[in-house]
Amino acid sequence: MSALPSEMESQNSTLICIICLERFRIPVTIPCGHTFCQRCITIHWDTKSKSDIGPRCPICNEEFPTRPILKRNVSMSVLTEAANSTGPSCRESLMRGSEGVRPMLLCDRHKKPLVYYCRQDKMSVCCECGISECVNHEKVLLEAERESQELLLQRKSKEVEKLTEETQKSIADLAENISQAKVTLQQTSTWVSVKFSSLIKILAEKQEATEQFVEEQREAAITEAEARLTELEERAKILLESQGQIAAVHNLSDTDLIKESMVLEVPRFKEIPTDVTPNLQEQLNSVTDVLSRVSKLVFEDLEKAVSVAVGPDKDGSPQEKRPVLAVVPSPAAPCHPGGKEGLNAYRCSLTFDPRTANGHLFLSQENRRAEHLTSGPRPVPAHEARFDHTWQVLCFQGFSHGQHYWELEVSKPWAYLGVTYETIPRKEKGKRCMVGMNELSWSLQLDEHQLSAWHNGRREILAGHSQHSRIGMLLDYEAGTLTYYGDGQTRLHAFHCAFSRELFPASWIGEGVSVTLCST
Repeated sequence: MSALPSEMESQNSTLICIICLERFRIPVTIPCGHTFCQRCITIHWDTKSKSDIGPRCPICNEEFPTRPILKRNVSMSVLTEAANSTGPSCRESLMRGSEGVRPMLLCDRHKKPLVYYCRQDKMSVCCECGISECVNHEKVLLEAERESQELLLQRKSKEVEKLTEETQKSIADLAENISQAKVTLQQTSTWVSVKFSSLIKILAEKQEATEQFVEEQREAAITEAEARLTELEERAKILLESQGQIAAVHNLSDTDLIKESMVLEVPRFKEIPTDVTPNLQEQLNSVTDVLSRVSKLVFEDLEKAVSVAVGPDKDGSPQEKRPVLAVVPSPAAPCHPGGKEGLNAYRCSLTFDPRTANGHLFLSQENRRAEHLTSGPRPVPAHEARFDHTWQVLCFQGFSHGQHYWELEVSKPWAYLGVTYETIPRKEKGKRCMVGMNELSWSLQLDEHQLSAWHNGRREILAGHSQHSRIGMLLDYEAGTLTYYGDGQTRLHAFHCAFSRELFPASWIGEGVSVTLCST
């Protein structure tokens, strides 16, 4: 059976003299075990001796104290003679090439195949160059250097691919945040309009000026964010072009591939922020604070004063007549009916979210009851939504519009009940994670001796009776009010704010205390 082409090529490659790159002519073996043509190794040593260089192996560089006696390699001679009678020479095979194999390029000076890559000279060299000119240089086989550079290209390609993915994610995040910012800015603009429209005519000029400012800020924020989005999209195109350039290098010859791969660089860019956080509310803080105080003065204090003034009638004295209970009116929404029956029109059903519950809290009654155990924390699975150090739990349900009323039953007066945005801190130690102790939340503190209202860490002590086993909460999102009721009827306090994101009911629960979400 005749040998397969691959077998023949493998056999022929073992019969090649590394100096002349021809099949052996009188093969001789030197002490280190390497074999050469007798004439080739003799000429090589003669050339070196003229430069006062002692005999050494051209392959492994082993030095010999004296020139070794050359002994013929009989086995190699037999194989060479057999190969010479059946196939073309190695030089012919290299020059001719074969289908699917890259042609071997020749050295311009010696007209021999380029088989090494000299790392000092950064160029491909033939065997004779390697012996005569690059003998002390670091050399590797050309194919090995190509494989090394191809691995480098693969790493560069993966790095560009990763940068492309990160850029695409940044584009998506920025686009989503722009949409959210548009909603937030529109809500702020609407809130300002609602508040101004309820005031007397003398505020009309200030209302117009403020609305114009809001619109300018909205346009500026969105324009700047969209410019960043355009820049990110241009960056994605550049990265795609770079990926194409890297892919094209793979089709080049060995020398060109190595040369081009060293020149190619991964594009570098400065970081572009993807958040859209207009500081409109911060800029309008002084205006909104004045509007909130005016609203409270007009809609709460004036209402109470009018009720007291017109309260006495023929049916009884002011002390005998029960005060009218009503939520703070808003020009954007009708006045809510007073009393428990009127509030029930907005009643909603809530449940606690076990993913957020601190390890000290135990949920029961289909997640409608949360109890702070005195036995210490329970092992709970880690979750990004969980309050790790704060005795707190949020409800599953959130509100971003409309009117909603719910009641909570508290076993002992040691709790904070309120609402919060979803972005409230959850992993920090200290009070900043507590509802009402940051700019993201509002709460009512129940204490044995007094009631307190909290927002952004600022406290307002409330007058009146402090012992209430059931607390009602009414959220009017568009009007920007959160109103508390004691025992479901007595109005305790109302917050006024321009809500801008989804609100979630929240409860901080003291040790040994339980809070239950009432169904009726």
